Amino acid sequence: MGYERSVSAGNSGLSPETVWSIKMPELRFGRDATDELAFQLRDLGVGDDAHGLVVTDENLVDIGHAGRVRAHLEDAGFAVDVYDESEREPSVEAVEDCISFVRDETGEAGYDFYVGLGGGSCMDTAKATRAVIANGGGPLDYVAEPTGEGNSLTQSGEPLVLMPTTAGTGAEISPVAILSVPEKQIKEGISSGHLRADAAVLDPTLTTTLPPDLTAKTAMDALGHAIEGYTTHEYDSLLRPEDPSERPVYAGRTPLTEMFSEKAIDLLSSNVRAAVHNGDDLEARERMLQGALFGAIAGLTAGASLCHAMAYPVGNKYHTKHGETIAVLTPASTIDYNSASDPARFAKLAEMFDVDTAGMTNREAADALKEQYIQLQRDLNVLPSGLTELADITADDVDWLAKQTVETQDRLLRCNPRPVTESDVREIFLDALRNWEE
Repeated sequence: MGYERSVSAGNSGLSPETVWSIKMPELRFGRDATDELAFQLRDLGVGDDAHGLVVTDENLVDIGHAGRVRAHLEDAGFAVDVYDESEREPSVEAVEDCISFVRDETGEAGYDFYVGLGGGSCMDTAKATRAVIANGGGPLDYVAEPTGEGNSLTQSGEPLVLMPTTAGTGAEISPVAILSVPEKQIKEGISSGHLRADAAVLDPTLTTTLPPDLTAKTAMDALGHAIEGYTTHEYDSLLRPEDPSERPVYAGRTPLTEMFSEKAIDLLSSNVRAAVHNGDDLEARERMLQGALFGAIAGLTAGASLCHAMAYPVGNKYHTKHGETIAVLTPASTIDYNSASDPARFAKLAEMFDVDTAGMTNREAADALKEQYIQLQRDLNVLPSGLTELADITADDVDWLAKQTVETQDRLLRCNPRPVTESDVREIFLDALRNWEE
């Protein structure tokens, strides 16, 4: 059946996959959609006397977004508490702190509803907290072995609505929460359909306060989702599980995810410059948020792959922001290395980035795509030129990073359209040390 990554589900028969599916929270999108949050909660069955929790961070409290959400919910008759200590790239301990807050305030039963407000870190904290409260124990009980116990989530818990304030992470629709384990210098995910939110409210007015650097960094994460989703393996290159419940979360690209990838790339690549250089451009912000949503539907259904696998060891050891790590790794990994898996597909991708491919071979088009993607990053003027500028990473560091990628990121590497060895990953890291010269 080919490369072993095709065996993405246990207890598989020796037959190709023939079925694809997509699961999604209920989506509510548009300017001032925040004003319909209470309606959304009632639509999910939340009662008028419910007591809920908003999971956010101190910055969003200071900006006023948390107060806006809380006031709206209280005006609608709900009792609301706010947990504002979510940390960037949340650790297991940080999520345990949020869980302890819930148990201290409400006991084991938890709140009647949860709202995750912020970037991916706030939303992942909310997802993991809601799930652990519903299933008992702690986060490590549901992290895969050997880091955790590898237990399965069996309950989703009380209604959860996620509200992104960035256009990029895709956490609002993802069935995964990424947690760092600092003592092991790794990141692990809790992955389950029970982790997925019940609804997402996407309001572009919540993104206008995002500064230029974070606008660019989260946009690169969104573009990464779209490109990886467009270029990963097809769903029918997997083996079909005998039990549908064992079908993997990242199940390969489908006609539906391809459509979303293409639209996401168009929206993001044509609006990111305006959003970065004029943050008050609400039309650009709206298109960016829509593009990020479409990219997440594509990439987080079809599957994130090599670039994301490499990004997690970098982020965990050097405490870099996820989006800028994706930015510096994408040219060497997703575009350069993976283009050999399907040169014609990467030539089509080059056309999506407005490369004039007339007269080019597919390989030449892929090379031009890499140059165009790097030029986009340079135009934004807030992104690092490579891993060296990002975190002073040198050639002496890449052996450890390559080893960590291969040993800890099998879940993502199995989604990659081209097999990789530790030696391959080492060379990609070396290539990503510097994407352009200043």
